[in-house]
Amino acid sequence: MATGYDYDDAPAETSSQDTGYDPNFVPDSVKSFVVHLYRHIREKNVYEIHQMYETSFQSLSERLFKETPWPSVDAVSHYVDKDHVFCLLYREMWFRHLYARSSPTLKQRIDSWDNYCSLFQVVLHGVVNMQLPNQWLWDMVDEFVYQFQSFCQYRAKMKNKTAEEIALLGQCEQTWNVYGVLNFLQALVEKSMIIQILEQEKEGLEQFTATDGYDYNGGSNVLKVLGYFSMVGLLRVHCLLGDYHTGLKCLLPIDISQSGVYTSVIGSHITTIYHYGFANLMLRRYVDAIREFNKILLYIFKTKQYHQKSPQYEQILKKNEQMYALLAICLSLCPQVNLVEETVNSQLREKYGEKMIRMQRYDDEAFAIYDELFSYACPKFITPSAPSFEEPLVNYNQDAYRLQLKLFLYEVKQQQLLSGVRTFLKVYSTISLGKLASYMEVDEPTLRTILMTYKHKTHAVDSEGKISSNADLDFYINDDMIHVVDSKPVKRYGDYFLRQIMKFEGVINDMDRVKLVD
Repeated sequence: MATGYDYDDAPAETSSQDTGYDPNFVPDSVKSFVVHLYRHIREKNVYEIHQMYETSFQSLSERLFKETPWPSVDAVSHYVDKDHVFCLLYREMWFRHLYARSSPTLKQRIDSWDNYCSLFQVVLHGVVNMQLPNQWLWDMVDEFVYQFQSFCQYRAKMKNKTAEEIALLGQCEQTWNVYGVLNFLQALVEKSMIIQILEQEKEGLEQFTATDGYDYNGGSNVLKVLGYFSMVGLLRVHCLLGDYHTGLKCLLPIDISQSGVYTSVIGSHITTIYHYGFANLMLRRYVDAIREFNKILLYIFKTKQYHQKSPQYEQILKKNEQMYALLAICLSLCPQVNLVEETVNSQLREKYGEKMIRMQRYDDEAFAIYDELFSYACPKFITPSAPSFEEPLVNYNQDAYRLQLKLFLYEVKQQQLLSGVRTFLKVYSTISLGKLASYMEVDEPTLRTILMTYKHKTHAVDSEGKISSNADLDFYINDDMIHVVDSKPVKRYGDYFLRQIMKFEGVINDMDRVKLVD
């Protein structure tokens, strides 16, 4: 069913940046856009809403509002019966576009927070009788967390703040407050009953994942799907705060070993696995991180061409590169290459092969590479508390990042001796403690301490509280003799043949394009 209006074929209009921004000027194509969007939302026509949200909104933004905001909500409200909920949704899109195209003022940051508060209050305590596309609901949660992160970074840069900005900051303690953000996300999870719904689905009593969270019985999907995506939002917030245990705990109801509603939106899929993998890396659960990074990187490799026209395409490519950097870190600390598909491994070798060899040395150059990759690939950590407005004004927006980097490099340093132990254990199936001690130029008591440290550092506590090994080899000591148990990687012949078939198909396609001349 067509919307009845093609925004790309609309008559040429003067873009607002040509004439100076007038918040009350509403071009005809924008009038038509809000009228149609309002009608489709009232009719619960998810397909048309999705088309307008994903395509029409982007094309109008690109054509008319490349460097300026959309018309104000007051200017368009009378075209939509001044509908309160629609106006909240419009403002949510308005602020998202503003954040993407320019740097918002403090007043705009405060207004956006107030709009999210009103919108989520309606969802939590009102009667929301509409269906919205998963993409939009994901973007709401994603943008909510992003704007919280952006506000914390903005507030931490105190050095060049004007007296007016500082006075206004001092008056808005509740704006983008960390407890307020966490409370909203947690309230959406609890009120939606999503954890119980996912539990019932395992018993065959619910169809949440099978229907991608949509309600085909005339109900609303908004609260349930917002609750679902809020679990990913909580993981992300806790990662930004450096609380990885709590973050992973919030994600537990979602079984990421299976496809789910989180995989129905590419941005949600990538954000979930990126933060899941990073949290596991920081908790030394390297195997879990490697497995999930491998799966998502393989998925992006196979599907990224389908997202080239998507507004999220640049973000997909950026997260792809960051996850390769995190995978390089994981495999350098925990050499489990057998867990990585050949396609991903060849891409990894191309990007970081040389650096990974240097990272094994554990000298100053190796630490510099660990520092570089971590700094490039880590989330933008935040300090959630407000600054003291009385003290000399300094920028402290890098403090949280420096703390996490320090903790990470401390962990890397602790593994320095372990690299030497592993090198020797890979060579021998049995070796006496005395012989290994002389090779490593330490005494036997010190060697026993190093071996105990190796055992400790290659084991981690998983989400269920069980201790699991990250090591690709294990050992035990019996009568001063070390016995090594090496795990042999399983050869994947299927991957090799698939790669050769794809290369062969590429050659055939190239030959088909060649025109033979008589």
